[in-house]
Amino acid sequence: MSRRLRLGAIGQISRGVSDIDRAVEWYGETLGLPHLYTFGDLAFFDCAGTRLFLTASDEGRRGTGESVIYFQVDDIQAAYAELRDRGVEFSAEPHMIHRHANGVEEWLAFFPDPDGNLLALIAQTE
Repeated sequence: MSRRLRLGAIGQISRGVSDIDRAVEWYGETLGLPHLYTFGDLAFFDCAGTRLFLTASDEGRRGTGESVIYFQVDDIQAAYAELRDRGVEFSAEPHMIHRHANGVEEWLAFFPDPDGNLLALIAQTE
């Protein structure tokens, strides 16, 4: 019997900003979002279980409304294979992007929707 893929909750949303320090202060102090960590020009906040990922860029993507939607999955390799079988075209195979101090690994695989908007699978493994 075939097991059906079920995408999980949205795990992370990214947003471009022009100044990471100002953004960390505004999102953390002004909005009151819990700051998880900052790594270079990247900062992460908790939004009631969904992570907000801020990244600095020259133009800050002002006014574009662009956000990458990250779908949490338990098994990124299996989800990747199933979606590929359904005709989804990924930019690359799932890959580890970060290993936390406690050994937990962050894995991602990116793909566009029909309009070219970026989405991703995201998984944490121990």
